[in-house]
Amino acid sequence: MTNPRPVGPHLNPSDADLQASDGDSAAVEKGEPQAVYGTDRSAARLAAVQALYQMDLAHTDLNVVLGEFTDHRFGSLVEETPISEADPDVFALLVRGVMANQREIDPMVDGQLATGWRLARIDSILRAMLRAGAFELLKRDDVPAKVVINEYIDMAHQFFDGDEAKVVNGVLDKLAHRLRPNELTSAGHG
Repeated sequence: MTNPRPVGPHLNPSDADLQASDGDSAAVEKGEPQAVYGTDRSAARLAAVQALYQMDLAHTDLNVVLGEFTDHRFGSLVEETPISEADPDVFALLVRGVMANQREIDPMVDGQLATGWRLARIDSILRAMLRAGAFELLKRDDVPAKVVINEYIDMAHQFFDGDEAKVVNGVLDKLAHRLRPNELTSAGHG
């Protein structure tokens, strides 16, 4: 695994909730962060991954992290440009949902990793992405599986230069086929 790129709450994983990528992101030089101009849900996903990462590393209390993000990180400026306001309800749902379902999520994700890989030993940011994506596939039937997978793949590209996006794709795709087989088969993805 490569070392993650520094990423703050000012980065946009994608606009996959609204439309498929139009390829414009290729115009951005690799390693250069993009300001969040995307959807509130995309910003909420990114913030949730950052919050889960913080909780994992610093063992910060759930309510402290939720308050810190909603009070201090959402709605800030990046180089004098307002960033997208993360949807606080989606943010809280994701963070609380991962924490409440972690005993179910972790073994599911662990079972999809390549032989010899363990969730506890992979990069903390990647672990947070996989947990959040798995939670959405498990509990958020209102969000299409393809959207969930694409959002977290795009986010992995924002954080990493290596194969981590492929790991995210592989794990979440396997989980989606297991958890939502009718959705993927009916959409022609099975």
